[in-house]
Amino acid sequence: MIPKISLTASVLALLTAVHAESRLSDYIQPFVGTQGEGNTFPGPSAPFGMMQISPDTDPITWATASGYEYTDPSIMGFSMTHLSGTGIPELGDFLFIPQTGEPKLNPGPKDKPDEGYRSRFSHDQESAEAGYYQVKLLDSGVNAEMTAGERAGILKFTFPAGKSSILTDLSHFLTGDRFKMIWSQLRVEDDSTITGMHLVDGWARERQMYFAAKFSRPFDSYKAYSGGSEVKYDSYKTYRFRSSHEVFGPDLRFLAEYETKQDEVIMVKIGISPVSKENAMANLEGEVPAWDFDGLKEKTKSAWDKELEKLQLVEGSEADKQTFYTALYHCFMAPTLYQDANGEYRGLDREVHKAEGFNNHTVFSLWDTFRATHPLFCLIQPERNVDMINSMLAHYDQSADGMLPIWSLQSGETWCMIGYHSVPVIVDAMVKGLEGFDKEHAYEAVMATATHPEYDGIAAYEELGYVPFDLENESVSKTLEYAYDDYCVARMAELFGRKEDQARFEKRAASYKNLYDSETGLMRGKDSKGQWREPFNPHEYVHMGDFTEGTSWQYTWHVQQDVEGLAELMGGKEAFVSKLDQLFTFHDDETNDMEDVQGRMGEYWHGNEPAHHVLYMYGEVGQPWKGQEKIRHILATQYGNKPNALTGNDDCGQMSAWYLFSSLGFYPMCPGSDDYVFGSPAIEHAVMDLGDGHKLDIKAENQSAENVYIQSVEVNGKPWTSVRLPYDEIKGGGTIVYQMGPKPSKWAADS
Repeated sequence: MIPKISLTASVLALLTAVHAESRLSDYIQPFVGTQGEGNTFPGPSAPFGMMQISPDTDPITWATASGYEYTDPSIMGFSMTHLSGTGIPELGDFLFIPQTGEPKLNPGPKDKPDEGYRSRFSHDQESAEAGYYQVKLLDSGVNAEMTAGERAGILKFTFPAGKSSILTDLSHFLTGDRFKMIWSQLRVEDDSTITGMHLVDGWARERQMYFAAKFSRPFDSYKAYSGGSEVKYDSYKTYRFRSSHEVFGPDLRFLAEYETKQDEVIMVKIGISPVSKENAMANLEGEVPAWDFDGLKEKTKSAWDKELEKLQLVEGSEADKQTFYTALYHCFMAPTLYQDANGEYRGLDREVHKAEGFNNHTVFSLWDTFRATHPLFCLIQPERNVDMINSMLAHYDQSADGMLPIWSLQSGETWCMIGYHSVPVIVDAMVKGLEGFDKEHAYEAVMATATHPEYDGIAAYEELGYVPFDLENESVSKTLEYAYDDYCVARMAELFGRKEDQARFEKRAASYKNLYDSETGLMRGKDSKGQWREPFNPHEYVHMGDFTEGTSWQYTWHVQQDVEGLAELMGGKEAFVSKLDQLFTFHDDETNDMEDVQGRMGEYWHGNEPAHHVLYMYGEVGQPWKGQEKIRHILATQYGNKPNALTGNDDCGQMSAWYLFSSLGFYPMCPGSDDYVFGSPAIEHAVMDLGDGHKLDIKAENQSAENVYIQSVEVNGKPWTSVRLPYDEIKGGGTIVYQMGPKPSKWAADS
């Protein structure tokens, strides 16, 4: 028996050692969301990094907004910036392409890679992890690896023997079908260094980006191209490059040429900047001073380990942890850092500014992220969330329109989507007690934004109590989203003790009632004379109709600020529940092929954001178990650890934030309020780090795929019978313990 005991002890010790060596970042699966509608990218990035290197497979289609689609057969090259999960393509600055044989200057079509510099690839020879990406380019035989820090990164190319080259394509960016390159500049600084910039008229208008690139091996020779033609120099030299060469134009490329040995490695260090090539070089030299690929890779991986510690899944299967930590990873991809190491950035006014006392950020997909991403940041990224709010206030100061961001991207406002959802982000932070931004200045910015008479029907909305469809597209959605935002403005006015403003915006917050049609029991458009939209099809989904990426059936529930009031309009809670039940059973085949119809349960479309709070409304009207079963169904079927796991655009982390909150068993149904709403936890044990030593320990006992119904809840050791969880109960840490079971219970039904 002694040998057996000794062996068992040894095995336990070995398992303990293996567990101790595991890292949270090992669970990250960067390919999740790269197939289908997720629109994520697999390349390396530091948490919230400005540089996000990734392969590009298609720069044109809207279905590949991140540049990479898992099912595409070929790769163009590797660019330095990307958007994570958006529905519109942009960025993709400065494409680097390793080649062998006779170099090519244009990519060619993705299904005919032989016609350009593209290369076929196989997922069998492709890998990705936190801070690292690798792929074997089958046509050239080059193995490409890359890693990234916050503002700089390294490309590592392993070449076969023979004629080789590295092409830098300054004309490349992710275009959609309507954008263009305005201008670019390229300068050869010495025999292994180039700098450049381009000016892009894209989704963000007149966006500038600069780069500096150092090559680990001096060029054997080089060529510069403008418009496909080589630029010749009278002073051209191939020895020591005594002359600096500079070219300008809208279509520039640089070719570094080599004769390589078998398995020879050539690395390229790249820094980027929105301000200047000098800042790009300073970012490069500050973050990547040496040719230490593995060192930068490890530094970034360690940064991810640190960030993932803020929300840990203590118990769960390998697949569960991969899904959970990948969702957290995607939440921490944006908003991105947008300033150089010296604090400089290019503002909305196109001037150079310096962030004082905060780190400037960009990529504010606010129509999406106000719902759960920023509320998650309030809990586990409060300092960064304050940085983001200060960035929004800087945007307001630089705005010619005097408004907070709607959907801002680098030095541009895209004006994408509706509402003024920077407001709930700011107000939610105030309600949760976050400090570090000028609240009086924030109040000024919020009021200016919410009352801007020229913004999307606001003047008519204030006058009539709704946005009329004969004056504005998406009129019903705008009315409903303005009303929610106005609830947040009223909360802010209440915090400041400004009674007149509070009353004004409380009235505006009730504007949803003006578009409720009691005959159909749904929200319906009105014209400026007060006449209902005729004919009215509540299942109709039309681009630029009365609703934004949805139908009347979906937007009727966009009243998270006043569920009780909406229920009263419908005839009471039972009528409300009956109507809500119908949402999940109706099916209209005409909408199946629409781009935003993803993650379907009847006419509930989880793949788009207006649905994300709806299941939690069941708890607000006394039947929480109906929401619990559906939440768990979505968690089990519309998320996972595979490339096609996301059923809709991840939208800068919003889809992922919904998953994380819902897995924990509660959700910020109405950001700007004091409360979260309980759902159904899908975890057994998780710990949330709230900072300053405060931790929230969350356990779900008897939780399983069958036991999806809450039987009871304890919060900080006290029996809890309310469907609402006040922020004050958890802000200092504590415990939440769920008891789960296989059958619906009456827990919180009377709350």
